[in-house]
Amino acid sequence: MGCFFLFMFLIVASLVGFVAWLIGSALGAGRSAPGAILIGLLVLLVLAMLGRVVRRLAAPVGDLIEASSRIEAGDFSTRVAESGPREVRALARAFNAMSARLEETEQQRRSALADVSHELRTPLTVIQGNLEALLDGVYPADAAHLEPILAETRILERLIDDLRTLTLAEAGSLVLHREPTDLGTLLKEVAASYRNQAEQAGIDLTVAVTEEIPTLDIDPARIREVISNLLTNALRHTPRDGTVELSAAPADNLVEVTVHDTGSGIPADQLDRIFDRFYRSADSPGSGLGLPIAKSLVEAHGGTMTASSGTGVGTVIRFTLTVAAHTAST
Repeated sequence: MGCFFLFMFLIVASLVGFVAWLIGSALGAGRSAPGAILIGLLVLLVLAMLGRVVRRLAAPVGDLIEASSRIEAGDFSTRVAESGPREVRALARAFNAMSARLEETEQQRRSALADVSHELRTPLTVIQGNLEALLDGVYPADAAHLEPILAETRILERLIDDLRTLTLAEAGSLVLHREPTDLGTLLKEVAASYRNQAEQAGIDLTVAVTEEIPTLDIDPARIREVISNLLTNALRHTPRDGTVELSAAPADNLVEVTVHDTGSGIPADQLDRIFDRFYRSADSPGSGLGLPIAKSLVEAHGGTMTASSGTGVGTVIRFTLTVAAHTAST
């Protein structure tokens, strides 16, 4: 260690002397040697401080470069330590947030691919099995055996349309055909189309709309799809002698639409998942895309959708629609 420190002292002394000689040569012979040495020491001190700053920057920036290479290779779990100057730490936080979003998106993509594959497999298996039986002469090619095949193709068509709608809505690419719409009339029309189904099930379907609701600039076909989906779910899970209420009322610069049923309700551990793709309860015959599509369509209009429920207390699903500025002022 003594030899090492002696060696380092000689190196530093040589550097000081060399820098002092350079400075003395540049300033001329009139300058004193001690002044030149002092200036040389100051220059070395500045260089040492600059070197320290460079080292502090180089290490975290090098980590970011290496992590970017891993992200490029598909390792979205990559994170970097937040070290170095404030700006570099902010860059590291932004990088970690980006990689976290990429990792979440990749997980959702894989999950969606697995779910889609599962949902497509069932109708395709039915179609294939029935067609093979028809070709082998096991079943006659009559209406009784062709109609199930047609029904499965319609399920496939609906599933593909739902996936397309959901994908466009989540990507912000869904085209809305907005027009001035009387929301109260729209709600009553949709409820009227479900009146017969509700009566056959012994369910009281009511509509409550306040007169203060203004005309909204919305896509009536898409909002009709949202309400139809919510009423379908409510009637499906409401027992005989139960009630389903469809209501709408203004709230600040919004209109809030509510579907309230007295059905079996949703357990607390499942409530947060009802808007996930392909999630459905054990007694639900749907594909699990209805509520995610409804939520995406509402969000495409600039609104929000929420749900509250509990086992045995029914379910309340609310969504909001924004009142346009020019509409609110009239």
